[in-house]
Amino acid sequence: MRRIEEIIENPHIQVKFPSKDGFSGIYTTYGFTATIVCSTGAGWEHVSISPMRKNYTSTWDDMCRLKEIFWSDAEAVIQIHPAKAEYVNNMPNCLHLWRCTYKDMVLPPSCLVGIRKGQTREELQKEIIEAYKIAGELL
Repeated sequence: MRRIEEIIENPHIQVKFPSKDGFSGIYTTYGFTATIVCSTGAGWEHVSISPMRKNYTSTWDDMCRLKEIFWSDAEAVIQIHPAKAEYVNNMPNCLHLWRCTYKDMVLPPSCLVGIRKGQTREELQKEIIEAYKIAGELL
């Protein structure tokens, strides 16, 4: 996660309630306003976003912009869809971004998602074969 001092310099972020492990505040951009909460602790970095318009849920682009404000391009963050028994929903239309700080997160290889910009067919095929090897599966 970027340093808090760097995050709060962003013109789209307005801190309302600072705390020792983060802050809550307002995020405004492109006519869109939301409450945000940023926290660190227990081995996780976390940002949540709750749009002021209760009939609106943040889009992929909204979440990408939020990710760019709080984390560097080199850091991966996740949205989690837990087992249904673990669902928590204290705020309608609230979404979360998470990054584990005490161990590397497991992410699917990009070749299982699609073709990266500039990637050749041969490079993609090699990555797919490697992904199957790592998983201990035959292709």
